[in-house]
Amino acid sequence: MTRPPTAAQRRVIEAADPVTGRLRGTQPQLAALVRHGLAFRHPRPPHDHFLTPAGHRTRETAQDPGATPGAPGTAAQAPHGAPPVPATADTGVFAARVGGEETAGAAAPSRTREVHSAWQGLLELRRMTNPDGNTDRPCGWERTHLVRAAALALEAAGLRPAGPEGADGYRVRATPQPEAVAVHGPDDATLRACAATLEKAGWQVGEHTDPRARSRYLLASPRRV
Repeated sequence: MTRPPTAAQRRVIEAADPVTGRLRGTQPQLAALVRHGLAFRHPRPPHDHFLTPAGHRTRETAQDPGATPGAPGTAAQAPHGAPPVPATADTGVFAARVGGEETAGAAAPSRTREVHSAWQGLLELRRMTNPDGNTDRPCGWERTHLVRAAALALEAAGLRPAGPEGADGYRVRATPQPEAVAVHGPDDATLRACAATLEKAGWQVGEHTDPRARSRYLLASPRRV
């Protein structure tokens, strides 16, 4: 991209669907975003336009000027092991609960509807962006938003995220490994439920032991085939 988007283009970017990145705008606006590498036109009908990873970063930076450009998802990434800072606190944008949020707990009906809608949107994004239209396999967006994508799969399946104390549900955290997240839980039953859910959602999952804490955790990566 050679110059920042115009005010009109930013409005189109900020109005994109928070999960799928689907855009709505005039053809000249959408074509300009494509030229700048902020959007792409899907090759299959109805030829909708979606944000690219660069477009998602632009959107997130516009919503939270203090955010680090390129940080994945709508939740600010804290250092490994520290509680995340959900973007919903400031922006009102949907963010899957990764565990450790102050708002974690029993899901209200409105939250359940939001999570269901977000998961359906993600399945549609898989259909639209995977070359074969497969919805059983993670798409490119999920590979650039690993923590958020894994957390959405878990929350959409009805699993409980950990509260602020981190002792009563799952916690999804970034790892130094490429295309992998760590999932922690308070007991073996929680880890087994998380593993089964992620595998069903198209992730490869393995169980490991932390050599220092001697606690069990999952390492999960989006499946490619």
